[in-house]
Amino acid sequence: MAALQPQDAELVQRGARARRTRAPLVDNARAHRKDTKLAMSSAADTAAAAAVAAVAGSSEPAALPLSGRVAIVTGASRGIGRAIAAHLSSLGASVVLGYAASAAEADALAAELPRAVAVRADVSEEAGVRSLFDAAESAFGCAAPHILVANAGVLDDKYPPLADTATADFDRVLAVNARGAFLCLREAANRLPRGGGGRIVAVTSSVVASSPTGYSAYTASKAAVEAMVRTMAKELKGTRVTANCVAPGATATDMFFAGKSDETVRRTAETNPMERLGEAGDIAPVVGFLCTDAAEWVNGQVVRVNGGYV
Repeated sequence: MAALQPQDAELVQRGARARRTRAPLVDNARAHRKDTKLAMSSAADTAAAAAVAAVAGSSEPAALPLSGRVAIVTGASRGIGRAIAAHLSSLGASVVLGYAASAAEADALAAELPRAVAVRADVSEEAGVRSLFDAAESAFGCAAPHILVANAGVLDDKYPPLADTATADFDRVLAVNARGAFLCLREAANRLPRGGGGRIVAVTSSVVASSPTGYSAYTASKAAVEAMVRTMAKELKGTRVTANCVAPGATATDMFFAGKSDETVRRTAETNPMERLGEAGDIAPVVGFLCTDAAEWVNGQVVRVNGGYV
């Protein structure tokens, strides 16, 4: 394996001093993850700086792309969801941070962002999903939220072949990933049109196209979401609501690392054409674009954000 490149040295020194015996690509990926968290923590400062700069040159602050819009992001306390929530906030959106268990992290992010509330909700339950939409309307005084990012997801980190997959594990994955997405999509389809239009983005996975071994339940759950989104994009005709999927590849998050050896992580990074893992910060801007007016003509699509992984 090639020696660590000079441009990676700073990342290794800052984020991987205690892991020098591990493969350099593993260290690089995990250091990228730490840098992403640092970048996300400054999202509020970024938005504030933009507003100050606008005021300095004009009596009216320049509107950010999502100013005046309310977004719901599920699975927002960590990983890709956290990056998406912070990015939407930096674009001017007010954000409902949906989370299932990581209360401290969700509350911390809500405190960092200019306009955000953290709401604990089980997306596999109808009442939990309704509470997210109700919170958006009550907290930010809107007739309906304008954006849904259905990101919450779980994975069986034992990576069993289908023949060895326990029914309980299959049900757990489908309950959150497929049923949870269905409930969120259905609620959005009924509420977003009240506001005159909106954006729905479901976070799926590039494993739907690649079908790797050990991911049968996860792949099935994400394939179901992509099918629902393509269908609802047509069903929402006349509402000015678009629906799309963003399908990340291997991304340096806690969920990706769970249950994987350093060798598996290294091999995954090496085989990607970009020779690294993705970062949450690679995914968030793509979701952000799909939530803006610039993406009005993008509808019913699956955008694979994976560095060329097939």
